Amino acid sequence: MLVIMKNDATKEQVIAVVREIERMGYQGIPIPGALRTAVCITGNQGPVDDSRLLSLDGVKETVRVTKPYKLVSRETHPQPTVITIDNVAIGGGKPVVMAGPCAIENEKQTLTIARIVKAHGAQVFRGGAFKPRTSPYSFQGLGEEGLRLLRKVREETGLLIITEAIDHTNIMLVEEYADIIQIGARNMQNYSLLRRAGRSPKPILLKRGFAATIEELLMSAEYIMAAGNSQVILCERGIRTFADNTRNTLDLSAIPSIKEVSHLPVVVDPSHAAGRREYVIPLSRGAIAVGADGLLVEVHHDPVHALSDGRQSLDADQFATLMTQIK
Repeated sequence: MLVIMKNDATKEQVIAVVREIERMGYQGIPIPGALRTAVCITGNQGPVDDSRLLSLDGVKETVRVTKPYKLVSRETHPQPTVITIDNVAIGGGKPVVMAGPCAIENEKQTLTIARIVKAHGAQVFRGGAFKPRTSPYSFQGLGEEGLRLLRKVREETGLLIITEAIDHTNIMLVEEYADIIQIGARNMQNYSLLRRAGRSPKPILLKRGFAATIEELLMSAEYIMAAGNSQVILCERGIRTFADNTRNTLDLSAIPSIKEVSHLPVVVDPSHAAGRREYVIPLSRGAIAVGADGLLVEVHHDPVHALSDGRQSLDADQFATLMTQIK
């Protein structure tokens, strides 16, 4: 349920509504809007008796939310959310490109790729310091040394940094270095990690799981927002189907489907969806065409010798072509 405040409701009246909701055994989360503030009620397992709330000063009306995800829903927040970090705005405008290697390998590799993507217009540098891999024998990343190299990228190029936290214990370390924290597809329903991400001061990019429905993705985002972090970016990265011509099947219909019911920005990772670099550029065009707020693309200066996901990484010339075409 939403408690809609009057246009002239004071801060003290909003606080009084939140306290009354807490006395009823629920949680009240204020959501400031352009014209008025709403207070979202969470924690209820059934209908809420709104009679006590309607009698409070400053309350205009109550509105029942029909979706199981409340904070994520457009019913709660009709306008698109825009997440701004420094001078980069994600959502509601020009698509943002996040580009870089799958994994941070060494200083030379990292800075070389960072300079390439910066020169061609990327605004965020992606790179994995911690790499959860299907095989325990595959390269698992450099850990904190990789994070230090990411910091060096930010200092030299000014690019924002996005990198993955793999569990609720190492997210604190990642927070020290990253501008955006990624939660990977394997962790979409890692609820202890989601709750910890909800206490983070950093924006969270949440990837859709391999076989997750749209509602399951949105409910995972709800975990983060219910814990207090409203800066959530959703990411479509392909799902498993019977098709075997690509690594995964990119669900472009997910972008308009999510935007119909949620206010959160949505980016697309065509690299992990395709698994083949020759498909990345056309899939990127498709993602922008259906309304994606950005792309998460793998780029490597020497894909053949990449320690992780070289087959799906664009080289420098291909990335230049991508950036030209998506404009």
